[in-house]
Amino acid sequence: MAEKDIVRAGEGSGAQVENKGAVAKQKPGDAPATAGAPATEERDGRGRTIIEDVVVNKIAGIAAREVTGVHALGGGGARFVGAVRERIPGAGVDVQQGVAVEVGQYQAAVDVAIVAEFGVAIHELADAIRENVIVSVERMTGLEVTEVNVTVHDVHLPQDEDGDEDHDGPKPTRVL
Repeated sequence: MAEKDIVRAGEGSGAQVENKGAVAKQKPGDAPATAGAPATEERDGRGRTIIEDVVVNKIAGIAAREVTGVHALGGGGARFVGAVRERIPGAGVDVQQGVAVEVGQYQAAVDVAIVAEFGVAIHELADAIRENVIVSVERMTGLEVTEVNVTVHDVHLPQDEDGDEDHDGPKPTRVL
């Protein structure tokens, strides 16, 4: 599919043409435009874009779920609520489950809680999640992702048929 040109009226200098998906062409005297410009930066005095936390949260949740080796997102309680929700007709999956974000004007930080599939190298899984979340959030929002923290709450075993784990509460620590 060919890219379309968008023509917008310029301020006193005729029309400005930009190629959709490319960096905007500049008029004389404009500051240089960059492809990685912050998503909330004011451009040409025409306004600004504000990206809410929920947007980054959903993008990060979907990106984390895409990684092979992730069984589920969230801790025990969140997974239980998610399992109940999935059984309600039309409710679907909560893509924000297990994801927390902080979004600033130019940057975002993401925390992801997961359950890993048994047999997967957890350190490699965490690296893959981190990479996929960073690429997805930065590509879709223009925000710089400063960190992605991955917490592994559990490992899903093949014999776990319903995902209900019995936890008797915290156990005493044996190591520091």
